Amino acid sequence: MKKKESTMAIACLIFFVLLFIFDMNLSGIPRLNVTRTVKSREIKALELKPRSKRDPLPQPPQQSYLADVTCDRSQHRYDICSITGPTVLEPTISTFFALGPTGPTKSPLVENIRPYPRKWEPLTMNGINELTLTSGPPGPPCKVQHKAPALVFSAGGYTGNFFHDFNDGFIPLFITVNLIFPDQDFVLVIAKSRGWWLSKYAELLHAFSKHPIVNLDNDTSTHCFPSANLGLISHGFMTIDPNLIPNSRTFAHFRGFLEKAYGQNYPVMVIHQTPKIRPRLILASRSGHGGRVILNQDEAKHAAEEEGFEVIVFEPTPSTPLRKAYALINSSHAMIGVHGAALTHSLFLRPGSFFMQVVPIGNEWVADVCFGKPARDLGLEYIEYKIGVEESSLAEKYGKDDVLLKDPVGLQRKGWSKEIMDKYLKEQNVKLDLVRFRGYLKKAYEKAKEFMDKEG
Repeated sequence: MKKKESTMAIACLIFFVLLFIFDMNLSGIPRLNVTRTVKSREIKALELKPRSKRDPLPQPPQQSYLADVTCDRSQHRYDICSITGPTVLEPTISTFFALGPTGPTKSPLVENIRPYPRKWEPLTMNGINELTLTSGPPGPPCKVQHKAPALVFSAGGYTGNFFHDFNDGFIPLFITVNLIFPDQDFVLVIAKSRGWWLSKYAELLHAFSKHPIVNLDNDTSTHCFPSANLGLISHGFMTIDPNLIPNSRTFAHFRGFLEKAYGQNYPVMVIHQTPKIRPRLILASRSGHGGRVILNQDEAKHAAEEEGFEVIVFEPTPSTPLRKAYALINSSHAMIGVHGAALTHSLFLRPGSFFMQVVPIGNEWVADVCFGKPARDLGLEYIEYKIGVEESSLAEKYGKDDVLLKDPVGLQRKGWSKEIMDKYLKEQNVKLDLVRFRGYLKKAYEKAKEFMDKEG
């Protein structure tokens, strides 16, 4: 009986072991089949769809670029702002929109700028249209796509005065271009770019940029740029500081730039020459009620001719073509004139030419800053003829002992008010002491003749 029970126990044990093994085999079969099926499908897919040579390689997801809006307001003369990434301009509301997403919790950044480099004069700046840069909301659709960045400034303010056109416009533009866009392409976007101004300076503007100008005042199309810079950088009155520019540009480089704009590929103005070749003297003339008129100009011209000069009286007007003015002055050997905007044409003189500025009383500092220092920077033979009290019309009007004539420096130290400025600049005319003036003309002739013999 015991032997039978033992045999039954062994049989049951064998049965359960066989059942367990059988179950394991059944459960393993589906798993092996699934794995093989997946691998088979992957291989089949690769076989049915081989990668074409034109198919791009898989790339990671691209993040949208968020343009950065920044402004530097630390300078006394100017502000400058930029969008360092894609931007769209809506000219009808004078706004640049930075393209790219803003974070869900990040407020849009908004900056405003008046892009004209006379920041220290609130009254002037109030007349300059304000432009806006914003990182949100999203800008309007783009109608005109530009591959070059935008450089934005205003031709408002004192534009129309030849001195200020250069002092507040083209010289700061030259500095800004060499700082921000050295050897790079860009598009000029200009506010207050009136038709007469665009026509007068067409060659010069084209020398800066080959692209059509975007006129903020009459353009209604949206424009897209890869980036934008707003504002012009100024180093001071008629100044280019090479220490503040990475490529060390100077006034001599600016003079070379003017040559590029006006001196190349243009016919030279032919001036009648007398049989005896003489140095050519440009006598810059002023007339009307603006002050600083040479009251005995005809006598001064005659004295210069007697000294040996060929004298050409030059009285520019707003319509005087700059190409012709450049050709005339660039081919001359000397220039003489009373302090005033017309002397800005001295920028057209060749280095080594003679330049004499007649300085009325009370104009000493401004004369040197506006034309004396630039002349020296250009390599001109520069001297000043500072008039005496008896040569000023103010002596007859106020008397020789008036503080206006006896101590103009002390008077101006109290402030260069409009009243004082008008007296020295608008009320004052000049009657040259011809005996004294002839002494200066002798030196002028020597320098001009030496330059002519050397340079032609």
